[in-house]
Amino acid sequence: MATAAAASASEAEAEPKAGPEAEGEQDEAKAARARRKVLSRAVAAATYKTMGPEWDQQEEGVSESDGDEEYAMASSAESSPGEYEWGYDEEEKNQLEIERLEEQLSINVYDYNCHVDLIRLLRLEGELTKVRMARQKMSEIFPLTEELWLEWLHDEISMAMDGLDREHVYDLFERAVKDYICPNIWLEYGQYSVGGIGQKGGLEKVRSVFERALSSVGLHMTKGLAIWEAYREFESAIVEAARLEKVHSLFRRQLAIPLYDMEATFAEYEEWSEDPIPESVIQSYNKALQQLEKYKPYEEALLQAEAPRLAEYQAYIDFEMKIGDPARIQLIFERALVENCLVPDLWIRYSQYLDRQLKVKDLVLSAHSRAVRNCPWTVALWSRYLLALERHGVEHRVISDSSKELEELRSAFARALEYLKQEVEERFSESGDPSCLIMQNWARIEARLCNNMQKARELWDSIMTRGNAKFANMWLEYYNLERAHGDTQHCRKALHRAVQCTSDYPEHVCEVLLTMERTEGTLEDWDIAVQKTETRLARVNEQRIKAAEKEAALAQQEEEKVEQRKRARAEKKALKKKKKTRGADKHRADEDDEKEWGDDEEEQPSKRRRVENSVPPAGEAEPGSEADLSGSSAPAATESPSELKEVRVGARRRDVPKVPHDSSKDGVTVFVSNLPYGLGEPAATLRPLFEACGDVVEVRPIFSNRGDFRGYCYVEFREEAAALQALQLDRQSVEGRPMFVSPCVDKSKNPDFKVFRYSTALEKHKLFVSGLPFSCTKEELEEICKAHGTVKDIRLVTNRAGKPKGLAYVEYENESQASQAVLKMDGMTIRENVIKVAISNPPQRKVPEKPEARKAPGSALLPRQVYGARGKGRTQLSLLPRALQRPSAATAQAENGPATPATTEAPKMSNADFAKLLLRK
Repeated sequence: MATAAAASASEAEAEPKAGPEAEGEQDEAKAARARRKVLSRAVAAATYKTMGPEWDQQEEGVSESDGDEEYAMASSAESSPGEYEWGYDEEEKNQLEIERLEEQLSINVYDYNCHVDLIRLLRLEGELTKVRMARQKMSEIFPLTEELWLEWLHDEISMAMDGLDREHVYDLFERAVKDYICPNIWLEYGQYSVGGIGQKGGLEKVRSVFERALSSVGLHMTKGLAIWEAYREFESAIVEAARLEKVHSLFRRQLAIPLYDMEATFAEYEEWSEDPIPESVIQSYNKALQQLEKYKPYEEALLQAEAPRLAEYQAYIDFEMKIGDPARIQLIFERALVENCLVPDLWIRYSQYLDRQLKVKDLVLSAHSRAVRNCPWTVALWSRYLLALERHGVEHRVISDSSKELEELRSAFARALEYLKQEVEERFSESGDPSCLIMQNWARIEARLCNNMQKARELWDSIMTRGNAKFANMWLEYYNLERAHGDTQHCRKALHRAVQCTSDYPEHVCEVLLTMERTEGTLEDWDIAVQKTETRLARVNEQRIKAAEKEAALAQQEEEKVEQRKRARAEKKALKKKKKTRGADKHRADEDDEKEWGDDEEEQPSKRRRVENSVPPAGEAEPGSEADLSGSSAPAATESPSELKEVRVGARRRDVPKVPHDSSKDGVTVFVSNLPYGLGEPAATLRPLFEACGDVVEVRPIFSNRGDFRGYCYVEFREEAAALQALQLDRQSVEGRPMFVSPCVDKSKNPDFKVFRYSTALEKHKLFVSGLPFSCTKEELEEICKAHGTVKDIRLVTNRAGKPKGLAYVEYENESQASQAVLKMDGMTIRENVIKVAISNPPQRKVPEKPEARKAPGSALLPRQVYGARGKGRTQLSLLPRALQRPSAATAQAENGPATPATTEAPKMSNADFAKLLLRK
């Protein structure tokens, strides 16, 4: 009736447009409009399914005057040509787009988005036949999503008129539930089957559909409840004597399964049942509640995360695998695959579980078939599918030489080789199949299944010409193929070629040739084989001897270079030792001349060295020190052997010359420090790290006189841009120690140059966190901080050895997030450590005051440091004799005595006067 009404409406709509057009064109246009009208009604029915009774009430008011309003709309379309032209233009655009999509699919039938767009446009245009064909073609190539299936099913349900149409819809439902696990499709299937209960076997059909739905998705914790309730409502509506027991059974089965809203189901059962609930049902219900508490964290993680939620599903799968319930494991895998159908590893894990644990033929083969439909590009899935087919005894199809399948197979092999050549070798300059496995499999099929050894030999010739002739294993593979499917003559020919070409294991090939001739050849063949193998092995031995000699020569050259370096280092060390001995003799002579105090008022050379090096020589007391005030001054000759050793080591370290460096190359050089001192080969270790930034000219590590690495080096690049990029490697870990990378700057010319990569000013969007456990990682801290805002960066503070200091800086996106994080995180406990969180505002660095320059020899002596390192303390004593103290004011207060009257300034004293004054007592 709907079709007739649509046809009459379309005729009424077409009457005003009749005129000069031909009769056939009018009929065709009427038919097209009728099809669009019918599909529009199908779309309306689908909308009713979604919107509910409210939409139906609105639609009822419209349907009462359906024919009149349709005629009025047609008349208004005639009276407003502008609107009609607009609709016509839009329709023409859709038709052009449909033609474009169809042409594109004719070129590439595996374009998923083109299929979806074509179905959408055809459905919009009301092309019923074409949209059915488009959906059918897409479902044969791709598994359809739940949305696409529901849309298709709603259209077909609204168009179903008789029993045949209903059977067609049943077939569509059966196909839909095989692609993915979809609770909504099962629910639609059950509800639609209820509509056919009046037909023969309708009741059994409905119960069968609902039971299969429970087996498939009844354990679904969030969506399985709808299936159970629909099944119970159906059984409650049936007027039968046994329906009460059926409903009781459904309630008991449902309450034994952990599902959301179990409490409401239990309360409903109590209200519905006239008898008390059995104790066994209550026990099963309580057990299911306990199980629900275990599953809730994983379900809530899925609800909070965003699709595709692969990590959450993986954690859920691991949990189910530990419990070991096969039905629940299968369900969680299916739920994960709905959102991650293009992840091959997930399909491999699922199929592996089915192969090893369940081993149910239909289930295993169905999963493998769906896997290769979703990820046809994954070789591992195809190989597992083939193994599963063989494992479950699926019948093999024999390939004949003249069959169409063989030509398709050869064409597929040829396309694969062409693809590897064009898309891999030419674009990436690498072989996509270096071992020629595809061609080997092709040759094996030609020889074994097609008995075409000529084609197999051609393929192996191509394999050998691709650089594989020097490998013994490739020749032996070909030889084994000839032994199995060829003849002795070709086996002999292959081995003779292998003897001449193999370079990795020629002895193995020669042994195989001799073994074959010993068992199957004649005496003449044996003699020829022996002669060829001996000649080849002699040549190979000569080549190996030459290579060994060359390698030995290179090793000897390297040893000579090492010896030369050792001799040069020893000579350099001896020269330095000789210079140091001369300096020590001169130093002793100077001390012998100056034993008597007061003979010379000029500053002694040893004092000048002390000022310059800030290290007083052994045995010489510093003015103002305790040794100087006590009056004991031991000569240099009385020093102990250990003290002399320390002096020599210190002198040797001070006399080490600076590493020669070309300051003109500072722009292309970086300075690398804080490296591990135990680094065996610093240049070899650091070069790969810095080559990622650019072309490295030289890595110059610095060694001590003993040859020990000093923990820093210079890295010179060819370009300045590479040196700037290398600065990004600062703080990167090298053998567990942070490496410092800074520009190469001569600090003697730039004394104020400082390298500090972090800001020392107030940063309101950055937090300073202290009190962290030393075991706290960056990922753990980020997990805590991101709950209060968007974290841009986290830096854990470490010492020079890379050990954590319990401090961190956390940078947020803006100031408000940082302020919120301070309020929430300050005082938080992490692993029994209470942390402190504040806005980053480092204190100003105190610049140490430079000590005053020592005055001229004739000036008054002042203590080097007026106060100690911690300032003036209460118990600090003055070690200067009272006789030498000079108060600054008329009534100056002595540091350790009463006030004394001011005196006139004492005359300047020489060293001799100072010595006599001390020795007067």
